[in-house]
This record gives sequence, C-alpha cells and structure tokens, in this order.
Amino acid sequence: MKIYDILDETFSALLSNKVRSSLTVLGIVIGISSVISMLAIGNGTKTSIESSIQSIGSNLLVVMPGAQRVPGASVSAGRGSSRTLISEDATAISSSVSNIKALSADVSGRYQVTAKGTNTNTSITGTTASYADIRNVAIDSGRFISDQDVKSYSKVATLGATTATDLFATGTNPIGQVIRIKQLEFTVIGVAAAKGGSGPSSQDDSIYIPVSTAQRFLSGGNYLSDISVSVTDSSLMTTVQSDISDLLLVRHKITDSTKADFSIMNQADILSTASNITGILTALLGSIAGISLVVGGIGIMNMMLMTVTERTREIGLRKAIGAKRRDVSTQFLVEAIVLTMFSGVIGILLGWGISWAVTTFASITTTITMSSVLMAFGTSTVIGIIFGYYPARRASALNPIDALRYE
Repeated sequence: MKIYDILDETFSALLSNKVRSSLTVLGIVIGISSVISMLAIGNGTKTSIESSIQSIGSNLLVVMPGAQRVPGASVSAGRGSSRTLISEDATAISSSVSNIKALSADVSGRYQVTAKGTNTNTSITGTTASYADIRNVAIDSGRFISDQDVKSYSKVATLGATTATDLFATGTNPIGQVIRIKQLEFTVIGVAAAKGGSGPSSQDDSIYIPVSTAQRFLSGGNYLSDISVSVTDSSLMTTVQSDISDLLLVRHKITDSTKADFSIMNQADILSTASNITGILTALLGSIAGISLVVGGIGIMNMMLMTVTERTREIGLRKAIGAKRRDVSTQFLVEAIVLTMFSGVIGILLGWGISWAVTTFASITTTITMSSVLMAFGTSTVIGIIFGYYPARRASALNPIDALRYE
C-alpha cells in the first residue's frame, strides 16, 4: 500500500465514528497537558527558588557565630546569636585566606525606626561598602555605605525599598531625610532597588548603616553577627570554606572541629540541595500526571480492538484480494499513531494554556522547557505504537475465510 492510501484510509476510519475518536483523543490530551503543566510548575518552582538563593549573593560564604551541630546530636541552640565572632576575625580572614573576591563584616538586629510621625520595626544591618557587591544590592537612588562612612563612624543610612515606603509618603524623596534609630538621628543617603520577597527576612525590609556606627551606638562591643565572603570562583568555594574554618579554629583556640563556636553557610551547598529537592518534586509531579497518559493509551487500545471487531469483514475482504498481513497491521498501527500524535499537538497547546493561566491568575511561576514538550509528545507517539501494536497484530492475524463469514 502506498503512504497516501494508508493515510486516506486512516482518516476515513477515524472520522467514521467521530464521537468515539474524540473521546479517545480527549484521554491523551488530558494526559499530555497534565504532564506539561505539572513539569512547568515544577521547573518554575525550581527556577524561582534558585533565583531567590542566588539573589542573596554570588559565590557566597557566610560565617556565623554559634556552635556547629555535633554529629548525632539535635540542632544546636543559639546558632548565630552567640558573640563568638569579632572584627579581628574578619580582618584575619581578609588578609590570610586566598581566593576571596570581597569580604564584609556585618552586625545586625531589629530596631524601631521613626521618621516624621511614621515608624516601623525593621532589620538594621551594620556593614561595609563591599556588602552591596557581595549581596547583590542594587541602588535605586542615592548611594550605598562607603569606606569613609565606616572610618568616620558616620550616622548615615541606606534604606531598603519596603522600609523607604513604610517611613515616607508616596512621592517623598527619602534622600537627605532624617530617621531616628534608638533616639539617634541618621541621614538617609540612598534607597536600594526592590528585590521582592516578604516577611521578616525580606532584603527589602532593611536599613544599612556603617558597621562601626552600629557597633558603637547600637549593639555595643566589637562583636559581629556574620562575615560575608564572596569567593572568586564557584569551584573554589569548598576550599575557601575549609581555609576559613581552619583559620578560625586556630584563632579561637579550638582543637576539635565538632566543637567549633562558628558555622559556615555555603551557598553552593544550599543551591545544590534546593535543586535536588525541586528536581524530585518535578519528577514526582510528572510521574503522577504520566499515569493519565497510560490510562489514555489503554483507551486507544480499547478503541482499536473495537475497530478491529467492527471491521472484521473488511479485513477478510482485503486479505482475500491479496492484502498481506503487513499491510493490515500497518493500517491499524498508523491509525493509532495518527490518533496519538493529533492528541499530542492539542495536549501541548492546552498544557501551555494551563501554565499561562497558573502564572497569570495564581501568581505561581511556571517554566515550559523544550525537553518537557518533546518528552510529552514523544511519549504520546510511543503510547500509540505500544497500545496500537496488539490490535494491529490481531487484525493482521485474522483468517480471511473466517473474517468473511463474520457477522
């Protein structure tokens, strides 16, 4: 049989019973659209989480005070709140550890801040000029803290986007305005660009002041809340982390690393863990949606078996006038494949529409990748071949004499 004849016969057979063909197509369409939309949600969630982690800095290591978790023990108490890091530790790391691009010694806390009749409780971060580069803080207007501000204990502040909105009315330029922190007046020198996010850990809900000013007038003492370190290359993060740990163990006179009075957060480890978790989530969502594809495939097999039964006399007549088993099996196999491929195209369009609707109306990030589209479409074609093979084989095996006698 020629290809044209096979296709012509295929479309004639499928259109002869439109309702049954449509219901069979619907099963595959639902399956493919479910796979694409679920994978899009999973990939979008993964991208969103990775973006959030990367927004806090590039190749970032954060040294925090407090005891590390001892193997076999529960979560350590007071991590990040102990006063075990001092400014001299930051200086030693900067001068002794190689492959460091930038370093910032930070001290932070939450304080009540007032300005012209308004007030808010926000995070105050005492830091240095390099903090903006390390933590990817972009400036919307004005400027960030400078090294000179740190040296001169200046009472200046750069506001986060949310804090600026909370303290000053819309249309008011915060630059040059005065805010009060613990009854001390600070002059606003800049406003950071919005990063997004909410809650007490939002980077937009913060104020940046010189670390020297924060230590002298707010926290008291020479203690640090953390030390932010930007590594020159992501491949060197583990090495730099180990060097910093060894240096601080010596400085703090600790011989047992399990009893260290500090901890080091490695951004690469967090990113890798988050990627693994979201990857498993995406695979789980895709697998659950894939079950509907199998159900749709069973529907195709059921339809094709019914078609073989209905067209038994036709098959017998074809074989009687010289059609080979291969011709008959090819005819029914092509019908199954055409049905699934057509369903695949509609399913892809519907899956894209569902993903768009989820992003638009539910504010959930979705990402449709070419691999997920090809996988869904390829799976539908394979299902057509697998579930169409048995009916096609059964049709080709019919005895022409018995088929012609079939009522």
